[in-house]
Amino acid sequence: MESLRIIDTWPVPTAAAAVVRADGTVLGTHGPTDHRFPLASVTKPLAAYAALVAYEEGAVELDEPAGPEGSTVRHLLAHTSGLAFDEHRVTAPPGNRRLYSNAGFEVLGDHIAKASGIPFAEYLRQAVLEPLGMTSTTLDGSPARDGVSTVDDLVRFAAEVQAPRLLDPRTVLEAQSVVHPGLKGVLPGYGHQSPNDWGLGFEIRDSKSPHWTGASSSPATFGHFGQSGTFLWIDPVAGVACVALTDRAFGPWAAEAWTPFTDAVLSEVAG
Repeated sequence: MESLRIIDTWPVPTAAAAVVRADGTVLGTHGPTDHRFPLASVTKPLAAYAALVAYEEGAVELDEPAGPEGSTVRHLLAHTSGLAFDEHRVTAPPGNRRLYSNAGFEVLGDHIAKASGIPFAEYLRQAVLEPLGMTSTTLDGSPARDGVSTVDDLVRFAAEVQAPRLLDPRTVLEAQSVVHPGLKGVLPGYGHQSPNDWGLGFEIRDSKSPHWTGASSSPATFGHFGQSGTFLWIDPVAGVACVALTDRAFGPWAAEAWTPFTDAVLSEVAG
């Protein structure tokens, strides 16, 4: 895919990208796809997928108590537990606001570890990484932001989310559907959004503006970006997913570069 070559113009030391269909067909790659990059918050979809495996295995229930009083596993996954961004401090009642929270995913990881009797990083490895052959992906620290992976590995994950084998497709459909519709909140790096829609571990594009995906991305597009200059989106209308990893922190360069890049990818796929 010629559009992937656009990453060569990005002001970053290293970048790699790929586009994959639901059947696992890789439409194109560019850059060192075996290079291991810190994922930052792109770790969250991997952690969420492990949480959903725990749910299907019966280790946890989505609506069981977890986190602050009144909060559940579902609240933690959807950033509606009321926990602060990076502190284990309650700032709102559960289900009241969309408060993006790294602390919430850390509480989620601890909750699953306690319920399963397995450290969360190991649970993630057994439940998601190993079955998908993601041998270059590791989690050493917070399930909110301390993953390291490659484009090659995340292509496997993106194909799985589009055509689930580890989970019931109905569970994945729920994960990409809005939880607690209508809640306002701040999308880090892009400001206040009303509504700030989110699924179970995946951010949902809907009509958000500004946004890190493309102007031509469908409202059904979902995924995540990371402050380490990384993103993974899945556009079910276009029938493709895209992964791009860099080693430069998110900033104005990314806000300017990512949207035209995504539009070029979608145009080439459609053409």
